[in-house]
Amino acid sequence: MNFGHLNLGQLNQSFLWASCLWGAVASGYMAYGWKQRHITAFIGGLVMMAVACFLPALTMSAISLFIMLAVWWLSKHGY
Repeated sequence: MNFGHLNLGQLNQSFLWASCLWGAVASGYMAYGWKQRHITAFIGGLVMMAVACFLPALTMSAISLFIMLAVWWLSKHGY
């Protein structure tokens, strides 16, 4: 079965490391958003978690960094 960048049975090492890193950051955002009732951080974590599962490593990293910047910017402006 082929998922574009990922063939079943053949995992890319950079995909695994990036997915592990951004998945951990995303779970932190989700936990923070849940505990503090901060919906922006929680949704940012959910989106980052989805990105960490389905996109190639470089794209995943770029989008995750953008999500972190967006959550920071939205939080700074009261959302």
